[in-house]
Amino acid sequence: MNINLGKIDYSKPDVSIVFLYGSEVASRSLPFKKDEQAFIEQKRGEDLSSLVVLNRLPHKIYVQNFDSELPSSECLEKLRNAAAVIQKTLVGEKVTRLFVTGEGVITDEVVAFLEGLHMSNYRFDKYKTKKETLLTDVTVEQHLVEQASLDENMRLWRRIDTLRDWVNEPVMYLNAPKFADIIKAEADRIGNVKCTVMGQKKIESLKMGGLLAVNRGSDDEARFVVLEYKPSDRINENPVALVGKGITYDTGGLNIKPGDHMAEMKSDMAGAATMASALLAAAENNLPIYLMAFLPMTDNRPGKNAYAADDILHMYDGTTVEITNTDAEGRLILADAIAYADKLNPELIIDAATLTGAAIRALGTSVIAAMQQDADKAFNLLCIVGNQVYERLAPLPFWKEYDELLKSDVADMVNCNLQGNAGTITAGRFLAHFAHHPYIHLDIAGVAFYSRRERFYGVGASSFGLRLLYAFFQTYEVVKGER
Repeated sequence: MNINLGKIDYSKPDVSIVFLYGSEVASRSLPFKKDEQAFIEQKRGEDLSSLVVLNRLPHKIYVQNFDSELPSSECLEKLRNAAAVIQKTLVGEKVTRLFVTGEGVITDEVVAFLEGLHMSNYRFDKYKTKKETLLTDVTVEQHLVEQASLDENMRLWRRIDTLRDWVNEPVMYLNAPKFADIIKAEADRIGNVKCTVMGQKKIESLKMGGLLAVNRGSDDEARFVVLEYKPSDRINENPVALVGKGITYDTGGLNIKPGDHMAEMKSDMAGAATMASALLAAAENNLPIYLMAFLPMTDNRPGKNAYAADDILHMYDGTTVEITNTDAEGRLILADAIAYADKLNPELIIDAATLTGAAIRALGTSVIAAMQQDADKAFNLLCIVGNQVYERLAPLPFWKEYDELLKSDVADMVNCNLQGNAGTITAGRFLAHFAHHPYIHLDIAGVAFYSRRERFYGVGASSFGLRLLYAFFQTYEVVKGER
C-alpha cells in the first residue's frame, strides 16, 4: 500500500474519504452540510468512537469519531483498531484508493490511524490463486503530516510487512540456509549493515553445542548470522546485542509434539525475524544507535541422529547441559548465541523468542512475558515505550532461587524443568546463565503469530515487538543519561 500527501476537493471527491474527528473544538471547521453535521454530532454524542458513513455517490465519506482527551496511548490504539474496521469495510466494497483527512487531530493520531490501516491491509497471499482486492493508494491531507515523518514511518511499516512475510513462509521454502541468504541480501541492499553468515563448519569450529545438537535431526545445515549496524553518530560505544530464536520449524524433536500442537510451528523463527528486522529498520532510518544481532538458525526434527533426552551437551561457553526434553530446543540455540554475543562486551543484551507455551497460558495473546537481569534502566524504558505503542510487557520475577529448578545430577544444569513449575521464568533463567552483561528476555510466544484475526494485526504473523523495539531505539539516549 502506497501512502502519499495531497489535497482533495470535498465538494467533488473522486475517491472515498476517511475523516478523523477528534475534538468538538473543530466543529466549526467541519466541511459538511448542516444535516450531515447534525447527524455526525448526534452519533458522536451517543458514542465517541462511532463511525458515521455519508454517501456521496459514487463515493463515501467515513467519519471516524474518537476522543482526543483519552490518554495518548489509549487514544492511538483505538485509532489503529478503528482503521482495521474501516479497512475491512473497504475491502468488502473493493475500494482501492482512499483519502484521509480530519479536524481536531494531531500528527501522532493521523500516523496511528495510517499505521492501523497499513497493518490491517497486509495479506500473505503469495500462494493464493485468487487474491482479495486491497487498498493500494492512500492520500493524506498534506498539512496533517510532514513528509519526513511519513517517509520514516513508511520504511518501518514496509519492514513490518517483510517481517510478516518471513514468519508466514513455510519451512519448505524458508529453511535455515535460505533464511540466512535472504537476511544477507537485505543487509547488502540497505548498504550500511554488515552481515556475516556462518555455515556448518564454522559453527562446528566454534563448538556451539546447543545449535549443533538441535540441528542433528535435520537434513538442512544450521546457520549463525551476525548483523552489525554501527553509525558514525552513535550514542553508544558498545553495542546493544539483539539475539533471536531462529527455529525455522519445530516438531519437538524426539519429544515430538502432538499433531494439534505442531500447526503454525513455521513461526518458531519469529524471534530471529524480529531482531533482524529491528536492526534493519534502525539502519534504514539512520537511527544513531550501535546494534548487533545474533541469529542462530535450524529446524528441530526427529530424523537422522537426532539429539535425545539424557544427552549431555557442551555449550559454546563450556557449560554442560543435560537434556530432559528435546522440545525445549530454542533455549539451547539461544544460549550459544547469547554466550557468543556476551564475549563482544555489549552494554545490553536483549533476546526475543517464541519460547514457552507457559507464557501463553499465563498471560494470553496480547502481552510479552518479560524478565531482566541487571538492566533496570533499560527495562523500565522498554516498559514505558511498550505502553506508548501498545506492545506491552508483563514483567515476571527473575529471582536466582528459580535456578534450583534447573539443577542436574549429571551436568551443570538441565535444559528444562520437568516439574512444570514457573516454565516461562525457568526458561529465562536458563538463558540468563549465559549472559554476564545487562540482560533482558522477551518471550513472544503469545503474540508472534495469531491463528485468528486479532485487531489490526490480522491473522498469521503479527510483527508484535518490532514497533516496541524501534520506539526503544528512538529513545535509547534516556538509558545513556543524555535526556
